Amino acid sequence: MSIIAWLVVGLVAGWIANMIMSSGRGGLITDLVIGILGAIVGGFLLGLVTKTDYTTGINVPTILVAIGGAIVLLALYRLATGRRILRNGRY
Repeated sequence: MSIIAWLVVGLVAGWIANMIMSSGRGGLITDLVIGILGAIVGGFLLGLVTKTDYTTGINVPTILVAIGGAIVLLALYRLATGRRILRNGRY
């Protein structure tokens, strides 16, 4: 997959993962970095388990794998930095 495709998938995955995790506060750079890393980690791990390549371009399976990886990395990031998910406007 080209670097442009990684950036697009990473940005979309990071933004969606941030919305799923209920904060909506992440910056563009944080979303992009976590999304790209999530795409890489998610694609690599799922590829090891299923013996298939999910990083073949911008398509639904690639974005779903990237979102899953980004959610895991976002949760680990928040655990490491002490950030919590907003619930009803409060921490």
